[in-house]
Amino acid sequence: MFWTLPTIMTWTRIVAIPLIVGVFYLPLAEPTRNWIATVMFIVFAATDWLDGFLARRLKQTSAFGAFLDPVADKFLVCASLLVLVHLNRADVFVALIIIGREIAISALREWMAQIGASKSVAVHMVGKVKTVVQMVAIPFLLFDGVLFGWIDTGTWGQWLIWLSAVLTVWSMVYYLQKAIPEIRARAK
Repeated sequence: MFWTLPTIMTWTRIVAIPLIVGVFYLPLAEPTRNWIATVMFIVFAATDWLDGFLARRLKQTSAFGAFLDPVADKFLVCASLLVLVHLNRADVFVALIIIGREIAISALREWMAQIGASKSVAVHMVGKVKTVVQMVAIPFLLFDGVLFGWIDTGTWGQWLIWLSAVLTVWSMVYYLQKAIPEIRARAK
């Protein structure tokens, strides 16, 4: 199951990272770079939904795919956040919250899986909402212009990325609360 179509699509998100970052080093006008990076992010982020759909539809789900999918998502989001911080379009504090949460919850999930309690930290709706808000905020901030003549994506992106940071903390607290009974049981 290493080279199925869904897994290849997941790999494309990882391959996309240097491409999206590299766009900002091309000798192009800023609006052109912003537009290219935004389109690339949206296309590659859409593969997150599509690879899962195809894996289920084609009956090509695998443990490796289940591992690689969230890793690819986290790489794509974290790399994009770092680009946005570098471009002064996202606050470093927001990036630290989001990236720190991703590391902490990934480690928590790994530990919970090792002790056979991974269901207690399964993906919850607040985590899904956080992801959707991030996936809207990031392309808005990458674009950093006026869309359709009236949507200031920079301003909307700022509001959404901060909302994402709040949802990030909320989801982390939720997962930690779910894990605490298992942690306490193992600490004795």
